[in-house]
Amino acid sequence: MDLVLGTMYFGTRTDEATSFALLDRFVSAGGRMLDTANCYSFWSSPTGHGGQSEAVLGRWLAANPGLRQELVIATKVGVEPTDDGGVEGLSATVIEREAARSLDRLGIDAIDLYWAHGEDRSTDLEETVSAFGGLVSAGLVRRLGVSNHPTWRVERGRAIARELEVEPWTALQLTTSYVEPRPGAAVPGKDHRFGWVTEETHDYLAEHPDLDLWVYSPLVQGSYDRSDRPFPEAYDHPGTAARLAELRVEADARGVPASQLVLAWMLGQHWCPIVGVSSAEQLDSALGAASLAAPGTG
Repeated sequence: MDLVLGTMYFGTRTDEATSFALLDRFVSAGGRMLDTANCYSFWSSPTGHGGQSEAVLGRWLAANPGLRQELVIATKVGVEPTDDGGVEGLSATVIEREAARSLDRLGIDAIDLYWAHGEDRSTDLEETVSAFGGLVSAGLVRRLGVSNHPTWRVERGRAIARELEVEPWTALQLTTSYVEPRPGAAVPGKDHRFGWVTEETHDYLAEHPDLDLWVYSPLVQGSYDRSDRPFPEAYDHPGTAARLAELRVEADARGVPASQLVLAWMLGQHWCPIVGVSSAEQLDSALGAASLAAPGTG
């Protein structure tokens, strides 16, 4: 199963008991991929800093030591706030320090997938790539990914890795869904300039089969199923209306929520959708997508 459980609010909005129950349920259903970050979730914490999600995951892993080898634990570095109002960035010092802190909070010996969370153009890209590669060489990280970067920076970083003979980025994490906003329209909460899957992304992935795509916010915060969570205004265009109409016809015919079909469609394209849930009902609905054949929608 390529469904990923997003744990962004574990330890903040989602209390520890609920977080543990969701993790137990996900794993018992066959889920194995968990996504977090060193900055989760600073905006929901009175401290103004992250680390809560990793700490909850660490306590859950400690309570279930037999599961560790079955799981893919993914975490990120790059956008944790600093006390002076900035962000940590992707210097070698930050990458090495934060990897050690993430390993300590998670209570593990190696991070399965370590993401560069956001761009840092104030640091030379060779320094960033070298630092990430050094973690793999040291056995502290198994695989590398990059999130919210323009395609040209991804390619440049991978070329540098080849030149340095270190591990390259082999996963992308970006946002998209079955419907998309109008080109150039601002979407609340989606402020990464290069955080979206584009036609260029699809072309790049087609030419580089060693790359995986992890998709965050695939369900647009519940807008497919919940009338109290309408799609943001940026999605209001004829293309959205047409695709939603087609989706709902098929969802009604199958007797499943529209969100399940969206996730099944992504899984059918061999993407890894990251689902953030706060209840067993939401999780069970997402898990149901794994047993659906990909819908015959465009």
